[in-house]
Amino acid sequence: MLHMTSMPKMPNIPDEERTPLVVALLEIIQLQQEQIQALKDEIARLKGQKPRPKIKPSKLEDASGNKGEKKDKGKRPGSARRSKCAVLEIHETKVVKAENVPLGSRFKGYENFTVQGLVIKPHNVLYRRERWETPQGERIVAPLPEDVQVLGGHFDCTVVSFILYQYYHAHVTQPLILEQLWEFGVDISAGQVNHIITEGHDRFHSEKEEILRVGLEVSSYVNVDDTGARHQGKNGYCTHIGNELFAWFQSTGSKSRINFFELLRAGRTDYVLNGEALEYMRVNKLPKAPLQRLADLGQRSFANNAKWTDALAALDITGERNIRIATEGALLGSVLEHGINPELVIVSDDAGQFNVLLHALCWIHAERTINKIVGFTDKLRAALEGTRTQIWDFYQDLKAYREEPSAEKKATLEARFDEIFTAQTCFTTLNQALRRLHKNKAELLLVLERPEISLHNNTSERDIREYVKKRKISGSTRSELGRRCRDTFSSLKKTCRKLGISFWQFLKDRLRGTGAIPPLPELIRSQALELDSS
Repeated sequence: MLHMTSMPKMPNIPDEERTPLVVALLEIIQLQQEQIQALKDEIARLKGQKPRPKIKPSKLEDASGNKGEKKDKGKRPGSARRSKCAVLEIHETKVVKAENVPLGSRFKGYENFTVQGLVIKPHNVLYRRERWETPQGERIVAPLPEDVQVLGGHFDCTVVSFILYQYYHAHVTQPLILEQLWEFGVDISAGQVNHIITEGHDRFHSEKEEILRVGLEVSSYVNVDDTGARHQGKNGYCTHIGNELFAWFQSTGSKSRINFFELLRAGRTDYVLNGEALEYMRVNKLPKAPLQRLADLGQRSFANNAKWTDALAALDITGERNIRIATEGALLGSVLEHGINPELVIVSDDAGQFNVLLHALCWIHAERTINKIVGFTDKLRAALEGTRTQIWDFYQDLKAYREEPSAEKKATLEARFDEIFTAQTCFTTLNQALRRLHKNKAELLLVLERPEISLHNNTSERDIREYVKKRKISGSTRSELGRRCRDTFSSLKKTCRKLGISFWQFLKDRLRGTGAIPPLPELIRSQALELDSS
């Protein structure tokens, strides 16, 4: 009986006897041995025996790019010495007298010592509005100041900004916000807190929608991702679209390609039949008969989903698959009709719904295919480690290419990609993983044609953590207004951060209506121009 960790050796068959059939059978045997050993390792783990080797995290984003090298130890980012009081506004100055100063001493001025503090206390304003009665019996009451009328309640801009900031930025729950305000001496109810959080935010919603339109207009690529976002106790999804200039979130009940196209329309509702729409339908194998009936309509626009559905029914396009492909095509037609560049690159983690326009794959996610493989012998572990080192080096060279692209480097990198991902190692599982990645060559190497795009999807991964944290704290949203506000304020907060704007100052500016901070879409456009000119 074989020992638990032993495996029979493969027969040493001479090369002249290795017919194609023999080679195929040997690969099958090798793969089965690897799978059997993996199952044995799992049994050992369940029995409390020695666990499998731990998989090290991906080193694709290691700054050095070299295995085994330690990073230089230095101060953490942002810890450089600076004058801590250079930009502080001084609200009060107190002179401290020296005691027991000997006679004959000379005064040498002051030594400054700054203490920072916050003043947290209620500040209630009573407006005594004049009332008049005209000779005709009409009553005239002096209007409230404009900022009070804008807020539409008995709470000033600071209280409203504090509630929104705590809830959407700091992820504080409504009961805790209510408790905080009570302890500060604010007389407010749970219903009023909820009202401030979810209602009367049309100006914010409008700015959020415009962020996506402008962001797509000025960007050559976007990162996309989605995550779970429950609503009214049911599973739903939140889709993120963004890059280094903006972040935009939208929660829906689906994460299909139709849903993604609908989001790319940036609030528009039309369906458009044009050349791009019909070409999409043809490439995705819409049958010739329905394709021809749609083509016979010519270039047309349908105002909304109801009119598009009626048009499909009139053309006798009723099959589920045919309706889906035709709808995807018409939505793509709408997206392109409204000015989105057909050369826009969509960078994703290989989720199928995002494979539209020009699609690029995230290298971090692609490398996980290799990273999760476990070698169970020294020979297999050596082969795996050697392949991963080659991929790490190749990734670092891709990053260098983005800085200084050239035709010569491009040809070299393409050849190296083929060499790495078509290699035949002694590890059958590894060989199969490499072949799967090689099939995605065009999407992994799109950066050679478009050096400005990102090599990874970390932008979306970081931005969408907002929803993961919110989901863990608050669970699902309960109203449509609540879900919409969650999307809006997450989009505004993340975009402010990317543009270097204080979210606290942004909230106060918008609530007061002062306009000191320009609209975020304008800032996105100006920063895009700066990046293009640099």
